[in-house]
Amino acid sequence: MVKGIEHAAIASPDTEKLAKWYVETLGFVINFNSGKTFFVKAPDGSMIEIIASESGLAPKAMKDAGLRHLALTVGDYDAAFAELKAKGVSFLGEPIVNADVKVAFFTDIEGNFLHIIQRLKPLG
Repeated sequence: MVKGIEHAAIASPDTEKLAKWYVETLGFVINFNSGKTFFVKAPDGSMIEIIASESGLAPKAMKDAGLRHLALTVGDYDAAFAELKAKGVSFLGEPIVNADVKVAFFTDIEGNFLHIIQRLKPLG
């Protein structure tokens, strides 16, 4: 029945600014722009919808209830990590690197949690 996830949405007080951050920092492209709502698309076709929020940014923590992060797949973890660092991205703690996976958490310019991930062994 369900084939996958087409997109996730992020509510933002400045949709254009956040969309541009995803383009400039992560290499997404804007593939829809209504002036208020943006869709940004990753090279693999996955998308994030950026919609106008009705309030400012709400405080949140990684373990609060609800959607907590988006995991962004990368083909070359070390190169992606270095490129994001060069673009001024601040990572939240040390990267997790072991025989199965490489992960590093960070936030976008509005504090939404993201992480890059490269699975060296598929989950199953």
